[in-house]
Amino acid sequence: MARIAGVDIPDNKRGEIALTYIFGIGRASAQQILTKAGVDLNKKVKDWTEAEAGEIRGVIAAEYKTEGVLRSEVQLNIKRLMDIGCYRGLRHRKGLPVRGQRTKNNSRTRKGKRKTVAGKKKATK
Repeated sequence: MARIAGVDIPDNKRGEIALTYIFGIGRASAQQILTKAGVDLNKKVKDWTEAEAGEIRGVIAAEYKTEGVLRSEVQLNIKRLMDIGCYRGLRHRKGLPVRGQRTKNNSRTRKGKRKTVAGKKKATK
């Protein structure tokens, strides 16, 4: 396994796919990184030379925010929204969907497991 940006990336995958294991790097970014580093997109990680791996590390360090730095920035952005009390911040605080989705039927990922509310009893005559 090659270690890039503090993450062990798998040897048996193509470089383009393997780089996406790093938080903050997707397919498009991975393609750009490999092109700038001068490495073939289809070359597997185990076939990279030490020089190619070093070049990739250099490109990532110089041009991309990844892993811990990016995670902390995202958390600070969410905290800022909650502190100023905007709509998105309130949704984050309540643990509800932030981007306008409906919540009557779906949104189980954000709301968590169902909490059953007791049904209303019919009045006897």
